[in-house]
This record gives sequence, structure tokens and C-alpha cells, in this order.
Amino acid sequence: MDTLGAGTTRPRSEYLTALGLAAGPVVALGFTRFAYALLLPSMRIELGWSYAAAGGLNTANALGYIIGAASGAWWAKRYGGGRAFVWGMVISALALLGSGVTSAFAALAVLRFIGGLATAVTFVVGSALASRVHTGARQQRSAALVAVYMTGVGIGVVLSGIAVPAALSAWGASGWQAGWLLMGILALIAVGPAARAARAVPAAPAAAAGQGRTGLGRMTWSFVWYVLFGAGYVSYMTFVIALLHDQGLSTWSTAAFFIVLGAASALATLLVWGRIIGRLRGGTAPALVSLVVLLGVLPVLLGDGLAAALVSALVFGSAFMAGPTSITVLARRMLPQHAWTSGIAWLTVAFSVGQAVGPLVSGILSDSSGGIAKGLWLSVILLALSAVAAFIQRERPTAPAVTVAPQDAQPAAQNQKR
Repeated sequence: MDTLGAGTTRPRSEYLTALGLAAGPVVALGFTRFAYALLLPSMRIELGWSYAAAGGLNTANALGYIIGAASGAWWAKRYGGGRAFVWGMVISALALLGSGVTSAFAALAVLRFIGGLATAVTFVVGSALASRVHTGARQQRSAALVAVYMTGVGIGVVLSGIAVPAALSAWGASGWQAGWLLMGILALIAVGPAARAARAVPAAPAAAAGQGRTGLGRMTWSFVWYVLFGAGYVSYMTFVIALLHDQGLSTWSTAAFFIVLGAASALATLLVWGRIIGRLRGGTAPALVSLVVLLGVLPVLLGDGLAAALVSALVFGSAFMAGPTSITVLARRMLPQHAWTSGIAWLTVAFSVGQAVGPLVSGILSDSSGGIAKGLWLSVILLALSAVAAFIQRERPTAPAVTVAPQDAQPAAQNQKR
């Protein structure tokens, strides 16, 4: 049993377990990744950063995310999925707290890097845990549970959309530091329910001796899609708040944008995308996600004001976290169960590469003539290309994995034969 300790697992519903695991994405993406967009305008003005420097700080986070995603399966194998998941959350919380006590660019970059590494481990391992909550063959049930896990991102966005503007309003120019500290405290609180849920997840089956194939080669176009999608959506998430500030929206108007985006993400991922993704085959679901996210970027580029911002938040928010949901479900279908964690990890590496490159290039474009809008048009192009890549992906399920009995069960089996 893959647990945090030696205790026994208490019976609980699959949906409550998935909801407890959702505390991981609350911290990993809702706080560590996306809340930076809310803090960026205040930090950039007070600390005198260019948009390229601001994008570079997010790139540091993404580089850490790449390493964390690449090593996520190793951490899970070395220390157990539950421990890797929870300790990733703890380290992320400490990085958030640390970001609130320094204004040095180098220190902030290191903390963003550490936070990215830790949250990648949390998100990758948590995705694999969520995939194992339901051990039956019902694909729609599994997709719905993964969707419950992914709603944590929307919940985190809503919470940060309330906490950060409150800190900025209360503390003024230094409110960005209070915002980081507040999210760090909330992240530590989230560790409790996440740890309890991790104990309830069934253990992963052991792979048969010599079973080395993972089937990742058949998901080549999914990797291409995830790089392009990651670069496209995160460029928008990094700079859209700065664009809205340039358009004259107030702090609380941009907070309303962020809250609508997060609420739309949580509700649509849970109530809509879980069902849709469970029915679609191959790369159809990721392609559909890319197109809807693309449509969500357009309102703030073609218009301005609060109405355009809220429409953008509603459409973009309703689909952007369906991307990780769709690819997790597709990996569950196409890969043998023993390869789920490593497969999700390497797919997340591809996602992270896009997230590392996207904000940096978008920031450079934003510093040139045309401003932030020019940088955000890059998102539209990348998302369109990602939809094309996803449509090419075909679904070819793997043969059922052959497992071996755990070592502690082998003596008993031998005694029965005797």
C-alpha cells in the first residue's frame, strides 16, 4: 500500500479522496504558478522590472518545474507516492513564504525555481494518485475523478484572487509581500486534507519482471501538443493582469477577472469536461480544449474594459485546466498502469518546456513596440498550432499489464502450493 505511514486506510468515497488530493493543485498551480500574475504589476513597478525580467522569473519557476516533472516518478518510487506528494506541498508552501520576505531578484528567482520543482512533483504524483483512485474499468468514472482533482487549480485561483487583492489594498506598495505570505500560510493548511487523501489511494501494481515498455512513443503528438499548449496558455496567464492594468482596470476589477476565471475552471472541469473527455477518443479532447482556450484569449485582445475581461475569464477559465485533465485521461488509456506515473511525468516535462519558453518570448515581445497585446497574440498562434497537433494523435490502447504479486505475498502463495 502506497501510504505516508504504516497506518491502515480508512474507508471513504472515491470522490472525497479525489477532492482531498485536489489540495495539491490548489498549492501547485493556483498559488505557486498562477497567483504570480496578480502580484506581477505591483512587483514590476516597485522593483523596477522590465516585462522580460518579469517573464524570466516565471521561466525560473518553469525550469524548476521541468526538473521536478522529470524526477517525479523517481521521487514517488524512492519515497512512495504519498510522501512525495505531501512533501512537495510542504516545500512549495515554504517557497511561497520565502518569496514574501525578500525583494532581491536573484533570491526570488531561486525561490521560484524551488517552488516550481516542488510543485511539479506534487502535481505529477498527485495526477497519478488521482488516476488510481478508481481501480475499475469505467473510463468515464476515472475521468470524472481526475476532473475532481484538477478542480483544485480553479479553487486555488479563486482563493488567490481574493487573498492577493486584499493584501494589495491593505498594504499598498508592499502588499505583494503580504500576498506571498498569506498564500504560504494557506498552503500549509492545505497539507492536512491532502495527506489524509493520499493514504486512501490504492497502491500501484508492480510491473512484471523484465517489463520495460511504457508505450510513450505512441503519444508523440500528445507531447508536441503539450509543449505548444503550455507555451500558449501560460503566456496569457502570466501577462493578462498586466494588460488589464494597462487598459485602466482597477485592482478589484482584475480580482473579479481572476475569481471568475478560477470559478469557471473549477465548475467546468468538474461538471462539463469530466464527462466530455470520458467520451472522446484520441487527441480530440485536447484539440477541443486548445480551441476553446484560444477563443478565451481573444476578447481582451479585440476589446477592452471589464466586460471584455470577464468574457475572456469565463471562456478561458472554463477550459484551460481541461488540458491536463484530458492528457492524464489519455495517458491512462494508452499506457500500462505501471507506467502511469512516469508517463504523466514525461508529459508534464513537455508541458513545462512550453511554460518555460512561452513567458520569456512573450515578455520580450511585450517590451517591443505593440506592448503586451503583441506578446499575447503569440498565445493565439501557439494554441492554434497545438490544436492541429492534437488532432493528429490517435488512440491505441496498450495491452493489459501483467503484474507480479508483492514480495510479502509470495511466501504465502508458495505455502498454498505446498
